[in-house]
Amino acid sequence: MAFSFDLLTGSDSAAVMGILNLSPDSFYSGSYCSNAEEVFRTAEQMIKEGAHILDLGAESTRPGSKEVSIQLQLDRLLPVVSKLTNEFEIPISVDTYKPEIGSAVLQEGATVINDVSGLQWGDEMALIIARYEAGLVLMHMQGKPETMQENPTYKDVVAEVLSFLRQSVKTAEMAGIRPESIAVDPGIGFGKTLKHNLELIAKLDQLKVLNKHILLGVSRKSFIGQILKLEVEDRLEGSLAAGVAGVINGANILRVHDVAATVRAIRVAEYIKEANNPK
Repeated sequence: MAFSFDLLTGSDSAAVMGILNLSPDSFYSGSYCSNAEEVFRTAEQMIKEGAHILDLGAESTRPGSKEVSIQLQLDRLLPVVSKLTNEFEIPISVDTYKPEIGSAVLQEGATVINDVSGLQWGDEMALIIARYEAGLVLMHMQGKPETMQENPTYKDVVAEVLSFLRQSVKTAEMAGIRPESIAVDPGIGFGKTLKHNLELIAKLDQLKVLNKHILLGVSRKSFIGQILKLEVEDRLEGSLAAGVAGVINGANILRVHDVAATVRAIRVAEYIKEANNPK
């Protein structure tokens, strides 16, 4: 059966995607799991805390990061994907824009590809995902991770991100991916200044015209550190505030390091949101 983002929560509630990093180069060391057993324990805890989907990454895409070889990524990913899909029923997403990796992890049992490139470098990944009837997250990024924060420039950041994502959705659907299997992500921190990030969160509801689930990744990111003058280890409260703002403004999925705290924050935010829009 084809994957659908509609099935993540089974209601109008926002879903939580727990982050599991297999790369020691990750910007937040607290999310790094050094071996399959550690990943398993962390995944089990995240599921108990209320995660709806888990996202595995074997290559950091933080600003200034270097590429990791395909073989090393596969060595990190495949044993973990196999173990998690055999032990848990929760959907497993893999953060990659490389078709060779996408094909291998989907064959191993992953059900979603989280593509930070938004298919901007070709449709090969989309064709693979369509063949497996998997899900796809399309993220906006200006440039590449190694250079994206050098001088990000937009005339109208919301309009340009929307235009990019509209084209990405078109590419995905033309490749055969079902509409309900696609989510979009404005790419907070990926080729954006503080002002750009804040404007995208504030105007997130404008992406609703795409008729896709909106994924928002703000957890512990540098824009929070810029506002609060705090290092990554001390950005939990700022992450929760930004995530709640995102949910109020239309986010359907939050990609986070701190599952339990986020689940609680979302619940309060949705009660407030519902009070403004009673059924």
